[in-house]
Amino acid sequence: MTDSSALDPEDRKIVTLARSARARNGVPEGAAVRDETGRTYVAGTVALDSLKLSALQTAVAMAVASGATSLEAAAVVTEAETASAEDRAAVRDLGGAQTPVLVAGPDGTVRTTVTAG
Repeated sequence: MTDSSALDPEDRKIVTLARSARARNGVPEGAAVRDETGRTYVAGTVALDSLKLSALQTAVAMAVASGATSLEAAAVVTEAETASAEDRAAVRDLGGAQTPVLVAGPDGTVRTTVTAG
């Protein structure tokens, strides 16, 4: 576990935003990404009959749709122990293999940080 208070303030911000999206929307996961300019994109899980996206995939899609060309970091708040391979692939596609993905529990405590690679 990582003490969230020891996180860089910008990383703490995306964890907080991801946690808020999860709670506000009542979805299984919340996510946030920060692009190369410092802009953040926040999303929850999308579960429609015709479209299923994890929160992190949705946040990456929102960044791309808004013109982001790279990512600095990503965060996901989830019950899962780590970010899925599909989530890491979405982050890698936009941010590169070394982009950090912070994985936090529902209480906002960062459990682990993995790379998108």
